[in-house]
Amino acid sequence: MNVFDVRNIVRQPDALLAVTENQRHRAILLNFRRHALLEVSGRWQEILRPDMTVDEPCYRINENGTSLRLRGTAEIGAFYAGITEARANVFGPITEHVAVADWGLAIESFFGHHLPGRVLAEQGEDIDDPDAYYQLTHYMASFWPYDADCRLIGEHIYEDTGSRRIEKMDPADVITPEKARELLAPLFDSAPPGPGPAPHE
Repeated sequence: MNVFDVRNIVRQPDALLAVTENQRHRAILLNFRRHALLEVSGRWQEILRPDMTVDEPCYRINENGTSLRLRGTAEIGAFYAGITEARANVFGPITEHVAVADWGLAIESFFGHHLPGRVLAEQGEDIDDPDAYYQLTHYMASFWPYDADCRLIGEHIYEDTGSRRIEKMDPADVITPEKARELLAPLFDSAPPGPGPAPHE
């Protein structure tokens, strides 16, 4: 099993920051980088601050055969809260391609999630141990538009449903939400790489 390493969530943003001089593109990448760290750390409330996200964001999430449209910080906040309360917020790329442009980001990822069996069972998956942890892997494409101030407008996420695989994890490989928060904490304050000065956050 190719096990997801939670620290991978900044690998591609940092690789792009290391070669990106365009200050708008850098600001978009820095917003995305911080967003990913906050979400997986369970600090989703900070994502919805007005310096990071527009007042009326719109998320379109197409996953596991369902299509979900969320509009506004109240709906999106409730979505994030549900993920965090279910202990389903440990996820990110195993491999990833990221492209940045003036409008925002285009991303193709082979994603890994570390999920309690009971969460997968509630989603209709055939799970033999609701108390064990499983890794869900699948291919995802996503598009992240940003406004003139480099604030997130929304997330448009599309899953390759046929690529979904679920495998029971060795307990030694599991990254719990608490462990993820611990591993990611140092990355919040690490200096972003790049050929030029980073925009003021």
